[in-house]
Amino acid sequence: MVGVIASCGLLFHSLLARLGRGAAGFAGKVREIAREDPRRVTHSLKVGLALALVSVVYFVTPLFNGLGESTMWAVLTVVVVMEYTVGATLSKGLNRGFATLVAACIAVGAHKLAELAERFGVQGEPISLRVFVFIIASAGTFLRFIPEIKAKYDYGVTIFILTFSLVAVSSYRVEELIQLAHDRFYTIIVGVVICLLTTVFVFPVWAGEGVHKLAVGNLDKLAQFFEGMESECFGTSTVTDNFEGKDFLQEYKSVLNSKATEDSLVSALYGILWYTNYHDHP
Repeated sequence: MVGVIASCGLLFHSLLARLGRGAAGFAGKVREIAREDPRRVTHSLKVGLALALVSVVYFVTPLFNGLGESTMWAVLTVVVVMEYTVGATLSKGLNRGFATLVAACIAVGAHKLAELAERFGVQGEPISLRVFVFIIASAGTFLRFIPEIKAKYDYGVTIFILTFSLVAVSSYRVEELIQLAHDRFYTIIVGVVICLLTTVFVFPVWAGEGVHKLAVGNLDKLAQFFEGMESECFGTSTVTDNFEGKDFLQEYKSVLNSKATEDSLVSALYGILWYTNYHDHP
């Protein structure tokens, strides 16, 4: 019995030690990420601030009575629209606002046509709505495969499909459909505006600055790579059959792996060019 208790104690102690090492490793990784770019911590706090501000719409009774249950869409908008840079937030905000407006208008039109179809049979309206949802969702999903739309408007098309489907389907049970569409659109606009105000006026992160720093860092890494290759191929050492363990190869791989980040920053930069012209970076 004593041996069993001792074994359980050792197992529990080992488990606690493993959890402690895991927690310490995770804390070290978090500290390293924060030290590498303190703006990430600032962005996290900005998201929390934006959510705290938009929650006022739900907690204040006059605002809630004016918008109803649709106020939760403002909270959802802040969660999905808030991005790291000003340009990315602006791009997603415009995509969401425009897509919601267009989808709501088309859904109201589909509802009116479905009401006309009701004259031809009891199930005319639900059948017509299902047909409209099928056509619009299929067409919108196919558009997402077009490279130009995939690169810049993929999020907007997704929101368009979502909004149209929700409004069109709910129109069968909701009497005041136009009022519902208005409330959802207004609450989404409120969420987008709060995101933009928070992103622009609270420690803004400009995509132009990110592109500039990334390009300079990649050029430095490429210079280190070429210097390492020169010393290996033309230096005093003639043993060049194993490059895998060389440090300069990591610089080259780092440049290749930064392509996704660079593409993301450039896409965000396109969304803000008209407003800032690279801000303070030529």
